[in-house]
Amino acid sequence: MCPDSRNPDSSERPHMPAPSSPAEGSDGCDLCDLPLPSAPITDPDPDVDGTYCCRGCLEVARTLERRDDGPDEAAVRSRLDGAEATDGRDLDDLDGEDAFLAVDGMHCSTCEAFLESVAERQAGVRGATASYATDTIRIVYDPDRLAADDLPEIVSGYGYTAADRSAADGDAGDDDGLARLLLGGFFGMMVMVWYALFLYPTYFDLEPVVTFGGYELAFLSANIWAFTSFILFYTGYPILRGAYVSLRASRPNMDLLVATAALGSYGYSAAAILLGESHLYFDVTVAVVLVVTAGTHYERAVKRRATGLLSDLTERQVDEARLESGETVPIEAVEPGDRLLVRPGERVPLDGDVLEGSAAVDESLVTGESLPVRKAPGDDLRGGTVVTDAPIVLAVGEGAESTLDRLVSLLWSIQSARPGVQRLADKLATVFVPLVVALAVGTAAVLLATGSSASTALLVGLTVVIVSCPCALGLATPLAIAAGVQAAAKRGIVVAAETIFENAPDVDVVVLDKTGTLTTGEMAVEDVTAVEGTDSDDLLRRAGAVESLSEHPIAAAVVEAASVAAADSGALEAENDGGTAAGAEGSTAVGSFERADRGVSGVVDGDRVVVGHPDFLRERGLSVPDALESPIDDARAVGRVPVAVGWDGRVRGVVAVGDSEREALDAALEALSSGREIVVLTGDEGPAAERFRATDGVDEVFAGVPPEAKAETVDRLRTRGPVAMVGDGSNDAPALAAADVGIAMGGGTQLATDAADAVIVGDDLEAVGETLAIAASTHRRIRQNLGWAFCYNAVAIPLAVAGLLNPLFAAVAMAASSLLVVLNSSRSMR
Repeated sequence: MCPDSRNPDSSERPHMPAPSSPAEGSDGCDLCDLPLPSAPITDPDPDVDGTYCCRGCLEVARTLERRDDGPDEAAVRSRLDGAEATDGRDLDDLDGEDAFLAVDGMHCSTCEAFLESVAERQAGVRGATASYATDTIRIVYDPDRLAADDLPEIVSGYGYTAADRSAADGDAGDDDGLARLLLGGFFGMMVMVWYALFLYPTYFDLEPVVTFGGYELAFLSANIWAFTSFILFYTGYPILRGAYVSLRASRPNMDLLVATAALGSYGYSAAAILLGESHLYFDVTVAVVLVVTAGTHYERAVKRRATGLLSDLTERQVDEARLESGETVPIEAVEPGDRLLVRPGERVPLDGDVLEGSAAVDESLVTGESLPVRKAPGDDLRGGTVVTDAPIVLAVGEGAESTLDRLVSLLWSIQSARPGVQRLADKLATVFVPLVVALAVGTAAVLLATGSSASTALLVGLTVVIVSCPCALGLATPLAIAAGVQAAAKRGIVVAAETIFENAPDVDVVVLDKTGTLTTGEMAVEDVTAVEGTDSDDLLRRAGAVESLSEHPIAAAVVEAASVAAADSGALEAENDGGTAAGAEGSTAVGSFERADRGVSGVVDGDRVVVGHPDFLRERGLSVPDALESPIDDARAVGRVPVAVGWDGRVRGVVAVGDSEREALDAALEALSSGREIVVLTGDEGPAAERFRATDGVDEVFAGVPPEAKAETVDRLRTRGPVAMVGDGSNDAPALAAADVGIAMGGGTQLATDAADAVIVGDDLEAVGETLAIAASTHRRIRQNLGWAFCYNAVAIPLAVAGLLNPLFAAVAMAASSLLVVLNSSRSMR
C-alpha cells in the first residue's frame, strides 16, 4: 500500500525536481542551488526576488527577509560557498578537483593556518582550508599535476597524519600519546629521585642523602640532563610542535607559553652544567611537560570512553548496485542510463527515474519526510532512499550520482570550512605570551644594564617565565573539559567536539528537525475508531491479519498494534506462516490476498476484509458511515494517515497511523525556549508540519525544506545569533555541521552523528537542554580555572621581576596553583 494514496495531503508536499530537468537559463535555486523545475517557484509579493526549487525554499527566504529586513551578506554567507583559502580566494571559484582529508593531530586554531600554508606551498594545490573542530582539510588541486593519493603525504609531518576522509580512523595516534606519557613518567620519576636524594638537600645547605665521591655532580648532572632531554623532546614533542606551529602561523597559543617555560629552564640548566654550577632546574622542565601532557591525555581518554557509547551506529551509504539482469557491480562501474533493479527493503544506490514497477519509497533518510512516498514510472528516485514493498527498475540519471553521496560531500565541505573556535586560553595567550616573554627579556636587560651578572639576570628572567604558571594555564581547559565530558556521559550525552563548550553558552536560536527529533520517526497506530456494533479489537485483528502480508511501513504499524492488542487480551502472539497471522483468538487465516496501489484485501473469517485509503474502499463498493467521516478528517488534520477497514459492504472502522510526538516534548521545549528562539525545520509539508505551529514554545516552522537548503537556512538564521541545530537523519548532517552547535539524536544515522558536536545516545529530547546546560557549566569552570591562574600570576610575576623569587620557589608556587586548578576541575558538575 502507498501512503500517498491514503493521505489526501500528499499532493501538498514540495516538488523535488529531478537533476536532469532544470529550467533553461537558470543557475539553480536561490537558496539551496538545486536545479529548478520547468516552472520555477517565485514569490507573488515584490518583497522577495529570486527563483526557487520548491515552496519550502521560498518560505525560508520570504520569512527571513521579512524578519531580518534583509540578510547581512557577510554574516549569512554559506559556509560551503564561503570556504576561503588563506589567500582570500573562494575555494569554490577555483578550478580543480576537491579532496577531503582527515588529519590527526590538529588541536587548536593555529594548526588550521599552519596546515593550510603547508598545503598551498605544494605545486599543483590551488587552495586549502582546514578545521581542527572536525579534523578535516579540504584541498582543491590540479589533477594533471597531482594524484589524489599524493595529497595525504603533503600535509602529513610535524606530528600530523592525514588520510582520505572516507576511510580515516578517528582513533589514530591514541596509542602513541599513551606511550609518550608512560615513558616520560618513568624517566621523570628517575629525575626526581636524583633531585630528592642529592640536589634538593644541597639547595638548603644540607648533606646529600647519597654521595659518589668526587664525581657525583658530573655523574648526576649527566643523568638528569639525558633523562630530561628525553622527556622534553619525546614526551613534550606535541607541545613543542604546537609552539612551532603557533610561531609559523603568527598566533601565540598556550603551547608556546608552556614550551617557553620548559625550554627556558632546560636551556638555563644545560648552560649551568657546562659552567660547573650546581643549581639546576631540569625539574621545572619535567614538571611542566609531564603535568600538561597528563592533563591533555586525561581529557582525550575521557572523550574516547564517552565516544565508545556510539559504537552501535551504522553507515548508510551504498557501495554496490544491482543491474536489471541481477548482476551486482561496484557503484563506480555504473554509467548514466544503466537500468538498475531495486528490491523491497533495499536502498536506492543512485539518483534516477522509475522505468518499471510501482512502490512506496521511504525518503526519510535524505529528505526527512516521515511518510513513504509512492513512486510510479516516470517519477524521480533519490539515491539513499529505501524501496519498501515492491521491486522497481530505475534508469540512472545524468552524472550517475546519489543524493546521499551529495549530502556526504556537502557535509565534508561545510566541516572543512568550519574553523574550530579558538579556546579561551589561547585567546588570552595571544596577549599573555608576548607580554611574559617581553617582561622576562626586559627584566634581564635592565639587570644587565645596572651591573648585575649575566647569570643573575638570566636567572631572574627565567623565573619570570616559570612563575607565569604554564602548568595551571595548560591544565585549566583540558581538566574542565574532561569534567564536562564525564558529566555529559553520565546523562547519556556524548561530546564529540570540545568546541561545544565555547559555543553553546551563547546560543540564541535552537533549530529542531521534526521527524526523528520532535517525533519518534516511526509509524505507529495512534487511534482506532470502530462503528457501533463492531469490536475495536476484532477490527484491529482483521486489519492486522491482512496487513501482515504487505511490506508497507504503515502495514507494519497496523500489524504491530494488532499484535500488542492480542497480547493485552491474553491471545497468542502474531504469526504469519503460510498465509496466517495471529489474532485476538489465535491464528487467523488469510485467503485470496490481493494487493493494489491504494490498499490490500484478503478473506478473513469468511469475509473479504479490505484495508486502505477510504476512497479505495469506496471504489470497492463499501460505504463509509457518517460517524467515521469526523475521525478521518481529524486524523488528516494532525498529519496522520486514516486507514479504513471494512467488510460485508461497509467500512467498519478507521485506524489512524502516524509519526507520534516524543514523550516529554512539552517539557523539553519549555526548557529550551527559556531565553532562546525555537525554530522547527522539516522536509514535511501540510498538516504533519503545521501541527507544530500551535505548539507552545515553538516560535517558527519552516516546512517543505529540501536537505540541501537546511544548511543554508541555518546560516541565514545566524543573523539572529549563534544557532544550535538538533537532528537525526543524513538529511540533517550538513545543517548540523553548519550550526554553531550541532546535536544529533543517537538513534539517527552515522552521517548525522559524524557531523554533530554532541550525540544524545538515549534519544531523550529533554537531554538537549541538559547538553546546553552542561556546556555552559563547563565554560564557567574553564573561566574559573583561568581566573585562579591569572590571579596567582598577578601576585607572583611582580615578585619575580623584583628578584624576590628564585626558580625553585617559583616551581613550588606553580605546583600550588596547578593543584587549585585540579581541585576546582574535580568538583561535581552541576
